[in-house]
Amino acid sequence: MAARGELDLPLPGGGLTRARWEALTRWAQSDLSLARLAEGHADAVAILAELRAQGAEDLPPGREGARWGVWAAEPPGHLVEARRVPGGWRLSGVKPFCSGARVCTHALVTARQGEERRLFAVTVAQSGVTPLPDSWPGAGMAGSDTLDVTFDDARATPVGGPRAYLERPGFHHGGIGVAACWYGGARAVARTLLTASRTWDLDPHALAHLGAVDARLATVEALLDSAAAAVDADPRDVGGAADLRTMRVRAAVEQAAAEVLTRVGRALGATPLGHDAVHARAVADLTVYLRQHHAERDLAALGKAVAATRQNWEDR
Repeated sequence: MAARGELDLPLPGGGLTRARWEALTRWAQSDLSLARLAEGHADAVAILAELRAQGAEDLPPGREGARWGVWAAEPPGHLVEARRVPGGWRLSGVKPFCSGARVCTHALVTARQGEERRLFAVTVAQSGVTPLPDSWPGAGMAGSDTLDVTFDDARATPVGGPRAYLERPGFHHGGIGVAACWYGGARAVARTLLTASRTWDLDPHALAHLGAVDARLATVEALLDSAAAAVDADPRDVGGAADLRTMRVRAAVEQAAAEVLTRVGRALGATPLGHDAVHARAVADLTVYLRQHHAERDLAALGKAVAATRQNWEDR
């Protein structure tokens, strides 16, 4: 896909944001692990473009056919340290959740310089970068090649200033791109129930589950339409709404996808999980991928933001 240019999506905020997210959804409905890799590549290209536009180093996306990842997870107990050395920068430490660890040619990696979090571009094929092959034993998202990666004095190039990665508006726009992948995964799981409704004489309970699933998916579709229009209308987040918008969309899509998983399982029982390999993999992959939403912690952050902002659903 990278070699054929299929991953060259419209950048967020350029007027075709909905087309960008729809491509991610379409890939995710076909193969959620593949979509995780494609989303990481597309996000990296967008990050580089946005930071170059803000005056950061003029970093090209790499050679033709390069495959990028964004390795930015920083769970407790894991830290990659950055230090300046003569002639450049070096990274050391272990970074978990590196999707495409053995597939990507390049990666954008977050690391700490003291208390500051910075973003670096790294060429994966160097002696200081080592994926740990046994660090993802789970079945869910196994196809995404998500491993821990050890950095041992690895060469790196800074991308933007210390806070540029998190403070750019595109950070929030990219978060909705991940939700668009969750939506595609939910559609893949829902498709099994829809197919069953056209194959067998489903009982009223299963049909009720199908109706509820359809309503949830239609709601997500409308929400993504609205969010894309808002991003295109204010790509630089002059109005300051991007953070709250992204938290709302991610929460709504996570809840919708979780409900799809539950309802399809209750409607069809164990049969497709045990006899349909495609469906079983879609369920396992989506279950894992949804945990990129941090559940009550993210909902609490959303609640705090809502409490501090005038809402259009308040009494006027």
